Amino acid sequence: TEQFGLVSQMRRAAVSVTSNIAEGFGRRSAKEKQQFFFVAVGSLYELQNQLLIVRDLSFIDPSLYNQLEAQLLESRRLIFGLIQSADRASFY
Repeated sequence: TEQFGLVSQMRRAAVSVTSNIAEGFGRRSAKEKQQFFFVAVGSLYELQNQLLIVRDLSFIDPSLYNQLEAQLLESRRLIFGLIQSADRASFY
């Protein structure tokens, strides 16, 4: 049951990332956009922590863990790019 609890938490965190990015795009001011993008980054950190737990409990193959970790890092890099872009231009 713990494994399924982690799966549920990870799904919620992943949905939170994309939902906050979407909501950020719907905001007019750079400050509002950045706020939602930073919340998305926080959800990525939450997901990364849960992924570490799954790895430490041996619920995941090490090679799959490495792939997912790389995707998390790339996602975080992209979101920080959105944060910087919000400073330079309006998305509307």
